[in-house]
Amino acid sequence: MLDFFKSRGAAAFWLILSVALVAYHLALVFSGLVPNLVSRPLHMAFILPFVLILGNRSRWGTITGSGLAILGIAAALWIAVNHDRLGDQYGFLENNLQLAIAIVLLVVTLEAARRAIGWPLPLVAATALLYGLLGQHIPGQFGHAGTPIDSFLGTLTIAEGGIWGSLTGVSVGVVSIFVIFGAVLNAGEAGQGFMNVAAAAAGRLKGGGAKVSVISSALFGSISGSASANVASTGAITLPAMTKLGYPKRLAAAVEAVASSGGQIMPPLMGAGAFVMVELTGVPYTSIMAAAILPALLYFFAVWVGINAYATRFELRGVDAADRPGPRDVVITSLFFLIPFSVLLWAMFAAKFTPEYAAALAILAGALLLFLNADLEFRPAQIFERFSDAAMNAARQVSMIAAIILCASIIIGVLSITGLGVKITSLILEGAGGLLWPSLLLTALACLVLGMEVPTTAAYVICVSVAGPALTQLGLEPLQAHLFVFWFALLSTITPPVCGAVFIAAGMIGENWLKVALTAMALGVGLYIIPLGMIANPDMLRLADSPVLAILATLRVAIGLGLVSYGLISTRKVFRTVLLVGIGLTVVFSGIYI
Repeated sequence: MLDFFKSRGAAAFWLILSVALVAYHLALVFSGLVPNLVSRPLHMAFILPFVLILGNRSRWGTITGSGLAILGIAAALWIAVNHDRLGDQYGFLENNLQLAIAIVLLVVTLEAARRAIGWPLPLVAATALLYGLLGQHIPGQFGHAGTPIDSFLGTLTIAEGGIWGSLTGVSVGVVSIFVIFGAVLNAGEAGQGFMNVAAAAAGRLKGGGAKVSVISSALFGSISGSASANVASTGAITLPAMTKLGYPKRLAAAVEAVASSGGQIMPPLMGAGAFVMVELTGVPYTSIMAAAILPALLYFFAVWVGINAYATRFELRGVDAADRPGPRDVVITSLFFLIPFSVLLWAMFAAKFTPEYAAALAILAGALLLFLNADLEFRPAQIFERFSDAAMNAARQVSMIAAIILCASIIIGVLSITGLGVKITSLILEGAGGLLWPSLLLTALACLVLGMEVPTTAAYVICVSVAGPALTQLGLEPLQAHLFVFWFALLSTITPPVCGAVFIAAGMIGENWLKVALTAMALGVGLYIIPLGMIANPDMLRLADSPVLAILATLRVAIGLGLVSYGLISTRKVFRTVLLVGIGLTVVFSGIYI
């Protein structure tokens, strides 16, 4: 079996399976209502081969992965086939076969997440399961009354809770479609279009090499939703360009890490967080996009100011005219992302279609553009390669995100069944003395710690499940609380000791990661301040309802944030730094206009 999965002939198998996965998720958008206990188990069945089998480097890994994939697919298909009968059981296992299926589903879900992203998230989920099974033996307020095992496991595996809950529904219905959209764009000329637009817009400016990285990463990150993927893709172009211009290596790597991290807070994709937020808050997707866009732009503004500040200390040249793209290249390649994005925005805001339907239409537009290259040529071999890349990359990314969400759904299910979430909420309120700002700082610390171990979306889901209710009880609007948690779940991309984007950028350019991290923290200071600024200036999030107030609040925060960023970087004189940072923080948090 190992030889089959590693043979060249297996490429056709994986391509067919990838196309089937993409077709399935697109078909769900156009097919109308499909029962949740059909669509969600089939989603799991499709992703398991990619997570458990593809990419294994050892015979044992392939053998065990194949066995688990077969068991998991069989169990998921059994749920889908028997969904009518299971709906009448209300999450209660009736026999040993159902108990075995429940155990298989939970074990496969944990192992799929482990193979996708490592041990931390599955360990948290496994601990949650142990708490649900044995928590009645824990004395004090953190114990629970106990739940019959047939009811506990059944709620997690055969009912529309646990692994088939609303989070998995988000993965099936919306996240997968937008991930496919991103994969289709990346398979064509859209990525080069981002780079060309960025180079044309900022290449000639002082610090132009770094500013090209900021713009291109913001554009690319808006569809990739992954800081690591963003660094690896745009960094392959921008890092050598900045090195060629003589930028210090630590600065070049920091710029790329910080700019790429911003992709996860930039609509529309936001690392799948926006779609999870829709489910958890009940706020429409378009409203979340409107609320998230100004803070995201503020973040990139702070990075831009930081680059200008570094330009006062180093000779940061612009991109040479010979290395900048010509007008024709900019116009043509930009159409490869402007047309699909225009279709997406028209469908959502003008035609009022659902986000998933709008994204499906944008996918079709992007797929048509794969037939042409930047020279407007039609090359059959290149077209086949592009469609193959789009299908394979989409399948891999959908599978990884699904594995994360399925595992996180176990944790959310246990919190709901046992009431642990309410108890942790009470603990936060007690620890903070019922005060908002101490609660915010405790939540931020929890997000940072958890984000070091699990991906941003998973950290956000777990943190907001336990801390979100506490923050809303203290007076925050739900969307405020969720955006606050989501932003701080992203801190670990540039904050030591675990800073994934920094590690990748430092490795690509050959610089000490700690030097890069310290520079990145200064450049990315907006990541630490803007979430708190959203609380102090709630009008920032009300662009859809009160655009004038939202813009004024954003300008106020921009002034303060600009002073902080410039003060931290432009000078090493302690008094001037403290003065600028102090004034900047005062503007951000007091609402004083300067």
